[in-house]
Order: sequence, then structure tokens, then C-alpha cells
Amino acid sequence: MTITAILPAYNKEVHIGTLVLQTKKHVDNVIVVDDGSSDRTGEMAKLAGAKVIRHTRKMGKGAALKSGFEYVGRNGAKVIVTMDFDGEHNPDYIPILINPILKGEADVVNGSWHMKDSGKKSHYYQFKEKYILDNVFTSNQKLPITDTQNGIQAFARHTLTAFKFKSNGNTTGNDMLNDAANAGLRVKEIEIGVKQSVDCTTQNHEKHVLKTTVRMLEDIELCRPLYYLTIPGMVCTIIGMGLGLNILKDFFIGETLRFWPMLFMIVLTLLGVFMAFTGIILHSVSRLINENNKTRNAKSNGIP
Repeated sequence: MTITAILPAYNKEVHIGTLVLQTKKHVDNVIVVDDGSSDRTGEMAKLAGAKVIRHTRKMGKGAALKSGFEYVGRNGAKVIVTMDFDGEHNPDYIPILINPILKGEADVVNGSWHMKDSGKKSHYYQFKEKYILDNVFTSNQKLPITDTQNGIQAFARHTLTAFKFKSNGNTTGNDMLNDAANAGLRVKEIEIGVKQSVDCTTQNHEKHVLKTTVRMLEDIELCRPLYYLTIPGMVCTIIGMGLGLNILKDFFIGETLRFWPMLFMIVLTLLGVFMAFTGIILHSVSRLINENNKTRNAKSNGIP
């Protein structure tokens, strides 16, 4: 059983060596993806015993994980663990994280700080940010996930083909959980603790919240289009038609037609019809994509 950890890193020469050494206690191989660092991050990771993949420029977390997954796909690993480079993840939780996969109980395991209040040790603003984004995500997916923003996850090898890496930023974790759900993979969540570092992040949190939320809202269009588009569209159409019937009734009894109510009725009805049919079309497209992903995942598992 080969266990490989993938660590995206950018300008972390001070901490990367320690993180690699701590991670090596629990895995067979450590891959550090140096995402265009301007310091000696790659050199220090290599000295600590990691395999280093270098990007010539900063491309983002998604691109770093994609490079790591492609390397693992070519060179082999039964279980893949991913951790962020911000120093908050404790490598001692890796055995707990991969245990459900080793037992055959899950295909993907997500680490959570929010189960049993295990996230209280993180900064307040980080906890609130995660809470908001988690609620946006869980309204989008039927997964029992309490922490979509953590970044420490484990994957069985056969899941590699399910992930599309549609974005390069910090929304990658959400995208991967989306892909796992769409491919019908078994996703389990376990509680982990936080290991707070001095330099816990390099990104503006407000910007990250906005960017991640926009990304999730974009995914809603393909994840639950009937719920978010067709049903509201039908409601708008019914209301618009009701207003239209009321206007016609007033017209037949001799009242003067008023411009703004008529305009509102027409716009509301047309908008409702457009939303309803758009939701139906996206639902059909989503089903085709999901069926294709499930078929491809089944073939990768050797299921005829």
C-alpha cells in the first residue's frame, strides 16, 4: 500500500522542510509542487526528502494539485493525501484521514474543523468565512459535509479521473467535492484538529470569500438547476400569467390599461419561462455529464 502526500507550496522556505519531515512519518512519498516560488521553497523541500515539481510561474492551488495528481497517476499510489501549505494542518491526523479508505469504507475523505467545535482554535474571521462558504456549498450538494474549506483530504487512486480542476484558485477544494458527488463517489468526513502557524495565510479573506461564493453559484447552474432555476421560473410565470388575467379582466370591464403593470407582467412572464426552460436544459446536460462520469469511474474500478 503506497501512500503519497501532495503539498502545494508558494514561498514557504521557512516552514516547508519541517512540514515535509512531519508528513514523511505517515506516508511513503511526499510531493511538493513549488508553484513558482521566488525563494528556496523547492530546494528546502528537496533537502527534506520530497519529490519537487516546479512551476515556472505562480499558477494557483488548482494547477498545483493538478500537477501533483498527474504525477501520481503516472507513477502510482494507492492513497493520495492533500494538505495546504499554510501550516494549519497537522500531519499527525493523516492515519485517521486515510483509515476509511484503507478499510474500503470511502473513496474520498474530507477533514473537518467544524465537527464537535474542533474549529474553535482557528481565528474567528476564518471560522466565520468557512461557515458562510460551507452553507453556500452544502445548499448546492447533497453531501454530509460540515467543512468544505479545510483543504486536507484523502483520495483512493481510482478517484483520480473524476477530478476536472476547473479553477486554479482556492475554490479547488469545493470543485473536487462537486466532482466527487457528481461521479457518485463515497465521501466521508472526519474530525481533525488545527495546527495554527505564524503565517497562516497569504490571501485577503474578503476576496477569497467573494471569489469562492461566485464559483459556487456558477456550479449551482449544473448541480441543481431544477431547484434554483426551473421552480423559481415556474413561480414567476404563474404570477405573471395571474397578473395578465387580472389586467384582461379590468380591460373587459372598461378600465384603462396601465403601462407599468403591463410591462411588469410581460417581463415577469418572459423571465419565468426563460428560467424554467433553462433549468430543464441544464438539468438534462447535468444528467448526461454525471452519467458519463459514473461510467468512466466504474471502468476505472474494473466494473464492466
